Amino acid sequence: MGDPTYSLSDRPDPSDRPEPETPAGRDGLAALLARPERAVVALDFDGTLAPIVPDPEQARAHPDAVPVLAALAPRLRSVAVVTGRPAGVAVRYGGFAGVPGLEHLVVLGHYGAERWDAVTGTVRAAEPHPGVAAARAELPGFLDAIGAWRGTWTEEKGRAVAVHTRRAQDPQAAFEALREPLGELAARHGLIVEPGRLVLELRPPGMDKGVALGEYLREVGAESVLYAGDDLGDLPAFGAVEKLRSDGIAGLLVCSGSSEVAELAGRADLVVDGPAGVVRLLSWIGAQWARPGARPD
Repeated sequence: MGDPTYSLSDRPDPSDRPEPETPAGRDGLAALLARPERAVVALDFDGTLAPIVPDPEQARAHPDAVPVLAALAPRLRSVAVVTGRPAGVAVRYGGFAGVPGLEHLVVLGHYGAERWDAVTGTVRAAEPHPGVAAARAELPGFLDAIGAWRGTWTEEKGRAVAVHTRRAQDPQAAFEALREPLGELAARHGLIVEPGRLVLELRPPGMDKGVALGEYLREVGAESVLYAGDDLGDLPAFGAVEKLRSDGIAGLLVCSGSSEVAELAGRADLVVDGPAGVVRLLSWIGAQWARPGARPD
């Protein structure tokens, strides 16, 4: 996704203003530019800050993501990474710990069930749902019994377990074939199935990015938010921002572009070219604040 060779030396010209397609998105961008101290920049991790890779354990943040965030963060109310990954894993793969400028970064991991605060360097978490361990133990035999083991593989996510089909001979067909049986397995253990980009995640109900983001924005008293994501799992966060707009909180919804998730792009105010595009957008925002005497137009 995007151009992995992009560097900060290639920053866009400050006059090359991004143009959200909706009035609400334009209002969200204007509010962020005008009052950054009351704004939150919230970002998904995989596919948004980090390029999608065949092995999720090899995912790492775009090389310019942390420098751009560190430059933005001191002007903002907060920067939050909202991810389905365990919070500690996202911190490690993102390289967020101990970075000057990111002292108040927050990672909401496992859809908000875990929280890492840079100011303390610690993770707080609720007790795990017992159904996750039960489903995890059953999955290998379950996939074998339904003939779905070829090309599929499971990812241990601590408070969730995911089944990937990207390596299957026909990834989309394998994904569709697994949705119903995995839904039945999840239901037996009190879980739900969250579909993503060629991945089906079994996790407890009541955990989603919309709940996590909404609660966090209310906690910090944000008056505007930029949320960027790339996957079906980001739709609840998009929904949360859409609802908050009706409560007077300005919002800009950004899709870290992918042809695999047309629904997300259709609801976004602005579509960018993957993690490199997200970095460019955030760099442009920072450039506006850095212009001497600049005023948002």
